[in-house]
Order: sequence, then C-alpha cells, then structure tokens
Amino acid sequence: MEETKNEVAVFGGGCFWCTEAVFKMMCGVRSVLPGYAGGSTINPTYQEVSQGNTGHAEVVQIVYDPSQVKYKDLLTVFFGSHDPTTKNQQGADVGTQYRSVIFYTNQDQKAEAEQFIADMNASNSAGAPVVTEVEPLEKFYEAENYHHDYFANHPNAGYCQIVINPKLEKVQKQFADLLVTIQK
Repeated sequence: MEETKNEVAVFGGGCFWCTEAVFKMMCGVRSVLPGYAGGSTINPTYQEVSQGNTGHAEVVQIVYDPSQVKYKDLLTVFFGSHDPTTKNQQGADVGTQYRSVIFYTNQDQKAEAEQFIADMNASNSAGAPVVTEVEPLEKFYEAENYHHDYFANHPNAGYCQIVINPKLEKVQKQFADLLVTIQK
C-alpha cells in the first residue's frame, strides 16, 4: 500500500492562538504550528510582529494528509472560523498582522483559494466582499515556544474563555463532520 504524502497549508485569520486551536480539531491534520509569514524582517519575534511594522501576519502552518482531508475542506473551515470581510482586523485585534491571508505553497492551492473566494463573493453579492489576500509563501517563521498549543495550555486565560472558546464552539457546530471525535 502506497503511503500518502502530507501537504502544507498556511493561513492567517487573526490571532494565531485561535486559528491553531481550530485546525487542531480537524481530521487528517497532522500538525499545526503558529508562526509568521508575509513580511520583510528575517526571523521576526512576536514583539516585532505585534507592533505591525514587519509586514508579517500571524499565521498557522498546517501539515495535513490529503487522503483524509481536502484543501477545500481546510478552506471551508478557514473561511467559516473568521471574518474574511474585515481588512486587517479580527474582532479587537487590529493591524496588518491580523489580516485574513492565504499563503499558497503550490499553484493548485492558489487556484483553489482564488476560486473559493470568487464563489463566496458571487454567492453573497449583497454582502461585504471577501478581502482575504492570496500570496505565495516565501518563508514561514515558527513562533516562539510559548505560543505553541496556547489554548490547550491556558484554557482558563481570559482571552481563551472570551475569544477562543466561542470560536471553537461555532466551528464544532458548523463543521462537525470534518472534526476529530473526542472520546470522553
């Protein structure tokens, strides 16, 4: 039996703590790492990125098994778990570092992301247009260790309770068929 090769997707949908927690729930996702992409500073730090001067966005790098989850499913959850119609903002998080962005790793991802956005805009012509950027991934910089698994490691923190929990509940309701079943 031939082993499926994992693929990589990189998305920025606001704070990477939220985005990481969302994608860690998905079937077929092997790993999710918070980090930075899309800027000009080499080896940026959280402090530099959070000031909004590096050009980087907070992103997650998702390694997934395409035989278990399709890129289109990742796009569906990505667009369903943040507001892709607000430029450089997600809730109270404001700045280019919180922009809605897809960093594609190949031309198929680019084409699929652009088509997905076009379809969303066409299906809701009376609503606000999707402002999600689609850019080639030049370089992914992994975030500092204290950002990894932030929600899992700090479930009672205020930001986790007020921002991340409601987002996860929404994703669990809307995309239950794409999520890992958790045994209790």
